[in-house]
Amino acid sequence: MSITTAKTAKTTDSRRIKAWTWVHKWSSLVCTIFMLLLCLTGLPLIFHHEIGHMLGTEVEAPDLPKDAPHASLDRVMEVAQGLHPGKVPMFITQELDDNRFWYVTFGDTPTSEENNKTVAVDARTAAVLAQPKFDEGFMYVMFKLHVDLFAGLAGKLFLGFMGLLLLVAIVSGVVLYAPFMRKLDFGTVRQNRPRARWLDLHNLLGVVTLVWAFTVGATGMINTWADLIIKYWQHDQLSALLAPYQGQKPPARLASVQQATSLATGLAPEMKLAFIAFPGTSFSSPHHYTVFLRGNEPFTSRLLKPVLVDAGTNELTASPPLPWYLTALLVSQPLHFGDYGGVPMQILWALLDIATIIVLGSGLYLWLRRRNQTKVATKAATESVRPLAPENAPQQPSTNPQTTGGTA
Repeated sequence: MSITTAKTAKTTDSRRIKAWTWVHKWSSLVCTIFMLLLCLTGLPLIFHHEIGHMLGTEVEAPDLPKDAPHASLDRVMEVAQGLHPGKVPMFITQELDDNRFWYVTFGDTPTSEENNKTVAVDARTAAVLAQPKFDEGFMYVMFKLHVDLFAGLAGKLFLGFMGLLLLVAIVSGVVLYAPFMRKLDFGTVRQNRPRARWLDLHNLLGVVTLVWAFTVGATGMINTWADLIIKYWQHDQLSALLAPYQGQKPPARLASVQQATSLATGLAPEMKLAFIAFPGTSFSSPHHYTVFLRGNEPFTSRLLKPVLVDAGTNELTASPPLPWYLTALLVSQPLHFGDYGGVPMQILWALLDIATIIVLGSGLYLWLRRRNQTKVATKAATESVRPLAPENAPQQPSTNPQTTGGTA
């Protein structure tokens, strides 16, 4: 290779590294504060059930024999509706790992997001267990800050964009890490200077948390699109299924929710009931109960099968398979919070979260430290080139009134 070719290659490589450095610096700086907020609020959300038990906000169902028969869902709805007669039923849901009680959610309208009420009803005795308030308290604040910054859809999309910048920062950091580590052995943390120590720690923890941060960042970004994905599903699939209902009014009186559920579960006896969306809600149509079934395995339990049942006649309408984009959303949600592997995975997620907080904090520290050093260097360079007066130059008379005896 000629000297000219070598110089050209070196110049090109230098420009490439400079460009990636610019991308990494600004993508990191723009998203760092928000990523720190998401990591700090996400930490308690990993243990939301455990914290709920500590705070006494979790619903506790009485112990009964495992073979105790379950009450009819119609009876469950009757009891819950009696507490909120002026509200509209929206959802009947159940904990993934606890089928001893139902959550029944009511709202002012089928799509309302404020002033909703929830009643926890024992699935076996149809007795009211509690009326949990999910819109107040410490965990609610953490959840809202983590999900949408209390700004609704706009907040979700903004955080999604911050997640995209995080992915850009991770990719650019990987590109820059290779040439940087040519000078040092892997895992080296230099102790001679504070900035070098923090830089090495930043790079080391960045590599250790690389896959986790990318996974959580990508799944978090997908979760911010949930509202838009559901709306698109309604337009993409439900609109075609509802063509025969065009021009018809929603049923004035709802048919038995228990019969609708039995009809849906009869289609797939190997699956379990996940939740029921009432007519008019975001997960259903104005004319249907949408019964969502789930699998029995740890992975398939996150995948849902919707069954649409006419809410006026209790006739089966359709059971369309979920499209790929809804499947991606459903898989990303538990993966984002580490819900797949129980307590060991929760602990692993928490440790990686803390390591990521250190990566983000050290990156911000390094930028501030370098910025201050640049200011000091610029000031020193400016002072070094300032013209000096000759030693024998006459002194200028003072204009300070205190030294000249003058008045202001």
